[in-house]
Amino acid sequence: MGQSLRHHYETRVGAGELHADPAQIAALSPLDRIRAALESPPPPVRGGLFRKPPPPEPVRGLYLWGGVGRGKSMLMDLFHAGVAIEGKRRVHFHAFMQQVHKGLHAARKAGAEDALRPVVAEQFRGLRLLCLDEMQITDIADAMIVGRLFDLLFAQGVTVVTTSNRVPGDLYKDGLQRERFVPFIRMIEDRLEVMHLASPTDYRQNRLTGADVYFTPADRLARQALTAIWQDLTDGAGAPLTLRVQGRELDLPLFHNGVARASFWDLCARPLGPADYLALAETLRVLILEDIPRLSSENYNEARRFVTLVDALYEGRVRLIASAAAQPEMLYLEGAGAFEFERTASRLREMQGAEWGLGAAQEFSASTRPAR
Repeated sequence: MGQSLRHHYETRVGAGELHADPAQIAALSPLDRIRAALESPPPPVRGGLFRKPPPPEPVRGLYLWGGVGRGKSMLMDLFHAGVAIEGKRRVHFHAFMQQVHKGLHAARKAGAEDALRPVVAEQFRGLRLLCLDEMQITDIADAMIVGRLFDLLFAQGVTVVTTSNRVPGDLYKDGLQRERFVPFIRMIEDRLEVMHLASPTDYRQNRLTGADVYFTPADRLARQALTAIWQDLTDGAGAPLTLRVQGRELDLPLFHNGVARASFWDLCARPLGPADYLALAETLRVLILEDIPRLSSENYNEARRFVTLVDALYEGRVRLIASAAAQPEMLYLEGAGAFEFERTASRLREMQGAEWGLGAAQEFSASTRPAR
């Protein structure tokens, strides 16, 4: 059996990599409970002469929720790395659901009557632990299948640990046909331990910013600064690039050697989704994004796509260099979606850090204007 997560956490605190946080330390206890149970030999199960034994009952998992920047993803990474078993997977919720939808499309095309069963059987064969980071459900297509999807995962013996910014009862809040989603909330509350990570500190906000990579307002000086960075990274070379994703085309006006330059409207005004932005994050090392406007319920669809874009860039460790109408915390102050945007603003702030995406774009010069 591996060492406790408390040991790994205290080692990182001693090395100066983390600050001891009582709320994070409290969350280590249920995570260690899950780790120990998964690492223990399963009890013997008898099967019949001509039938294989059923999968073991999954260990009761964890739903860890709390505000942005409190360390949920860090704890998830610590947990995933510290569980000494085969058959474990750590994935962002957007990417997870995209894999499922891709499998559903293939299963339906092959004529499957119950498309979810072959998807779970094939994509999650041998899986014992699924770590899902940043569970949030805003899409009706996800909401309508997620309950039965998790039911099949549990029946296959998969233990689930997930993080979220919302308490389970607030998932898919005000969504279409939400009454059909409520049984999934009850399943989460029944099958997973629900814990609030109630740290008062937003650790992302406290990180020092590095090179000037976020320019506001998005004016002539900002454009000049972004042009200077583009020249540094590409020597002025660049051509349009088209990515083809599930029958759609995602056009980048300028691309060269892993660096792209586009406007907010190029990427967020078109009906693009998680698959498109994940493909973008897999292609790029650096994205120069211009003219992020102030966001509100009036441009809600564009704002929602921007949130998904930032999530994909964050998970892919893509360096984001941007001009915007305001600082991240002031971009989306009121209206539908403002609560969800708090996490996006926190991520935008973290992505300005000197260590963010280190190795991807650290070579660009500081030939830009001073921060204002």
